[in-house]
Formats: sequence, structure tokens, C-alpha cells
Amino acid sequence: MAHTFWRPLLITALFVLLLDLFYGTMVKQTAERGAEITYSRFRAELAADNITKVTLRGKSVKGQFRNAIKVPAATVKQKGQNIDVTNFSTTLPALEDPSLLPELTARRVDVNVVSTEGSPMGSIFLYLLPWLIIIGVWFFVMRGMRKQGPSGMMGGFARSGAKAYTSERIDVTFADVAGMEEAKQELREVVEYLKEPRKFQQIGGKVPKGVLLVGPPGTGKTLLARAVAGESGVPFFSISASAFIEMFVGVGASRVRDLFASARKVLPSIIFIDELDAVGRSRGAGFGGGHDEREQTLNQLLSEMDGFDPHTEVVVIAATNRPDVLDPALLRPGRFDRNVVIERPDWRDREKILKVHTRRIPLAPEVDLAVIAKGTPGMTGADLEGLVNEGAILAARDNKVVVGLEELERAKDKILMGGERHMVISDEEKRITAYHEAGHALVARLLPSTDPVHKVTILPRGRALGVTQQLPEDDRYHYPRAYLVNRLCVALGGRVAERVIFNDVSSGAQSDLKHVTELAEKMVCQWGMSEKIGPMTFPRGEEHPFLGMKLAEEKTFSEEMAWLIDQEIATLIRSAEGKAMELVSGNRSKLDALAVALLEEETLDGVRVDEILAAA
Repeated sequence: MAHTFWRPLLITALFVLLLDLFYGTMVKQTAERGAEITYSRFRAELAADNITKVTLRGKSVKGQFRNAIKVPAATVKQKGQNIDVTNFSTTLPALEDPSLLPELTARRVDVNVVSTEGSPMGSIFLYLLPWLIIIGVWFFVMRGMRKQGPSGMMGGFARSGAKAYTSERIDVTFADVAGMEEAKQELREVVEYLKEPRKFQQIGGKVPKGVLLVGPPGTGKTLLARAVAGESGVPFFSISASAFIEMFVGVGASRVRDLFASARKVLPSIIFIDELDAVGRSRGAGFGGGHDEREQTLNQLLSEMDGFDPHTEVVVIAATNRPDVLDPALLRPGRFDRNVVIERPDWRDREKILKVHTRRIPLAPEVDLAVIAKGTPGMTGADLEGLVNEGAILAARDNKVVVGLEELERAKDKILMGGERHMVISDEEKRITAYHEAGHALVARLLPSTDPVHKVTILPRGRALGVTQQLPEDDRYHYPRAYLVNRLCVALGGRVAERVIFNDVSSGAQSDLKHVTELAEKMVCQWGMSEKIGPMTFPRGEEHPFLGMKLAEEKTFSEEMAWLIDQEIATLIRSAEGKAMELVSGNRSKLDALAVALLEEETLDGVRVDEILAAA
């Protein structure tokens, strides 16, 4: 560290010294040169016998006056109008003046002639000086790079760049992590081992070498890892897996070695690798073969976690939302011994998360966090944090000192349905949108076993001209076939309403049709909900483990079966459309009442929808 500090300081001081010497030399030469006068003025002063001595160097003439003369200040770059000078300099004309030397001799002027030819050694030194400086700087830089690591010039690249934390720098504990009780219990055992290893070693227990946190984005995997660091009190190294990858082959493996070497110096310690799928994807899936940079990095990671020289007190915690693409060698016992699955929180955990995020936010008395939690199914911890923050911003925008239920509801609608857009829409398009959304709401309200209608609006939100939002009464983990068929009917209700009212359809149902097709395909190909095909699954384009996208692949079923699958998907959709058509046609008055209310009020909540349908 000291060497790294002093070297640039010494180089800077050297350059300052050289500049100072250069500047001093220039100033001294300027001072010796004196005032620059014309050759005619020089001849006039010589004729007046006012010159005592001169020095001739080629065409340059320097000398000294017997009596000081006044010259303009600009000639010597000083302030003032006119100044007295005794030294001067001038230049001989291109045409020789043969009378100059005789007159200087006659005036008894001391004449000194200096040769213009420099010293050979001085010329050589001036020629070599720039090269000596360049070579010297290069030598110091190269010596410093060699001392950075065994890779020479690549020493800087070989460093992992992981951020090291101590318990004093991390203020997050398990108390700050709401919910996830099962996941916290799994990690508490790791924390206890790091605090009291002898307790487990006495009965032959070993700490898990690796813990893999698996869950959707925003569920709190990184927060949980920080809590482990805060609870354990041991050194904590954090790095993103993408930081291992570099354009130079072999750099990733060097960084992995450097990371584990740093962790072994401060045993016991924890290494946290975020987004593990960046380097942990299955080998053989890339385009570089065995020499691919990702594969070399993964091989080094496998060796460090459980190789010939295994570690015992370095715990590796990794997080990913793509466990399906990870290499099997990573997931075997001895490397990532434990897989901790972190699912989306249920409404009870969501209430706890909301309490954590609202600790420093003043809430109005009417705010019931349980109601907000039940109305946000599927939201993760990150979504709930954004909801609370958005509510606080809306309250501050309205100059309120507390966050009320209205602001939180508006924030929830913005997250679930998108932000409101101000668009100029014609009355005819507005009417089409109103009937389209009224069709969704009507079918959802009339069918049994469907999620309750939460809100219907014809105000443009996100990329949609209108939105019908349904929220389940509780979190769902199983989806019966009847429920999924009803979802198909609700999604097609808007298109059916347009056909009934306008005897035509529009492009507004594009997202509905996409949702219907994908849902029907899953029902037939993945969930075995087709009576003709039966309980069988058929891959229809799987995600590639390396590219992460759907690719066409060789079919594992016949063309006859493919035709039957297409027919069953179409049958499901047509059946749902017919059911929706029956409901909309048989309840035309209720459809009109909903559409008229939407045109007048623009937004209806679930209670208002029930009132309109009851009165129609």
C-alpha cells in the first residue's frame, strides 16, 4: 500500500521540479535579454555613445547601455507606461552592415563574440533527454504492474473487485427482513456455525459450504444475504457474477482465485455472489466450446468450492432467479448443499413487509395495512417498497403531511395497471373502449369462481386504452380447470361485447387474445386439461439454457398429435368465446348500464360495479 502511495507522489514531484527548472531558465534568459529594441534604435544609441558592451551570437545582439533609456513597457512584459532599462537585445539585418564593427571599435565598446556551435555532448544529451524520460516512466509503470500480481500486466484485471464488509458497516439483521421465516431458519444455522463452530464440530457436524437462494426478482434474496452478514459478524465479500466476465480469456478464473484467496485470509468468512446464472450456466451450451471464458470461470468456481484443496470456513451464498439454467455440478452436495427457495410473499408476509417499509413514513389513522396487503397479490418486497415510496411522493405532491389510504390506492393502481396517460381520444373510440371494458367486467361478475372485479377504467394507463382489474380474495397456489376456463371467458368478454354492440371487432383485444392463446396452450400442453389428449405434456419451444429464449427444437410427438393439440387449443378458445357471447347477449341492459356509467364516471370500483348491475 505504501509503495502504491509514494510512487505517484515521487513522479509528480519530479515533473514539478523539471517544470520549475524549465520555467526558471526561461525567466533568466528573458531577464538577460532585456528590452527588445529595433536595429535603428541600436545604431542611434551607438552614435550617441550610450553603449558600453555588446555580445554577438550569430544574428543576435545583446548589450548594455551606458545610461538607462525609457522604452514602452510591452517590450519587457511589465506593467506601466514607460520604464528605464539598461540591458537590450536586437537582431542584425539580413544585409550585412560592414561599418558596425569599425564603429564599435571607434566608440570603445567592449565586444564579445560567442560561437553558435554547441557542445557535442550537450547536443547528444538534449537529443536523448525525451527518450530517457519515456523509458524511465515506462520502467516505473511496468515494475508496479509486475508487483500487482503474478499475471504481470494482467495483475489489475486479475483482482476480483469484490467489496469487503465488516459487521460495523452492515446494519441489517434478520429483524429487518419481514416474512421468509423458513428461509431465515435455514440461514440461522449457518450463522450459528460461524459464531460457534466448536458446538457443531464436537458431534462431527460440518457447515454447509454453499447456500443457494432461489426466487423471483425482488423477493429479497440480496437483503437476506446482507442480514446473514449482519448477524454473523464475520468478514463478508460481495460481488456480482457478471464482474468475473471480461473480454480477456482467463481473467474470470483469476478473479475467482483472488476472491477465495482474500476470503481465506480472514477465516471464517462469507462470500456472496449475486446473479449466479451469469457464470453458472450449464457447460456445453455456449458457442466457445471448452475454451469459452464463462466455462473457464465456472470450472475455477467449482474447483474453489470443492476441489482438491477444499475450504472449511468459507461459506458461499449465491442468489439467482434462474435455477433451471445452472450447471448440475454447482448444485450437487459439497458445493451448494442447500437450496433456499424464496417465494412471493402471501398477504400476511406482505403486511409485515409493509410495516417495515412504513416505519419512517407517517400514515393517516384510516390506513389499514392488512387491506393494502390483501389487495396486492403477487407483489414482491421490492414492489411493496415501491408502492409505499410512490404513495409518499403522491402525498408530498399534494402538500400533505401524512400518507393516506387514497395515496396508497393510487400508487397500487399505478403499479398494477400502469400510470395514467393524457390522450385525446374521439368520442367513438371512447365508446368502443367503454363497451370493451364493460364486457370484461360483466362476464367476470356473472361467472362463478372468478376473482372479484376491483376496478374498471377507460382512462389510458400504461399501453392500454382501458383496464379491468381483478384481485383475488386470497393468494392462489392451485388453479382448477373451471377457474381457468372462466379466465378465458373474461379475457374474451371485451371482444364479444364489441361484436354484440358494433357488429364488428377492433384491434383493442390484441393483448387479450395473446393471453388467451398462451393460457389455453398451457392448459393443453402442460397441465393435461384436454379430455381428448389426456394427462400428457408436450414441449412447445423450451427456453435455451444459454440464450435464455425460446428456440425451435425437434418435436417429440407426431404431426398427428401436433394437429390434435392445435385443435384442442382452438376448441377451448371457441368454447370460452361462445360462453362469453351467451352471457353478454343475455344481459344487454347490464352491459349498456356499465358502459354508460364508464362514459360518465371514467373509473368504477368494485362496489360501484355491483351497484350498477343490481340496478340494471
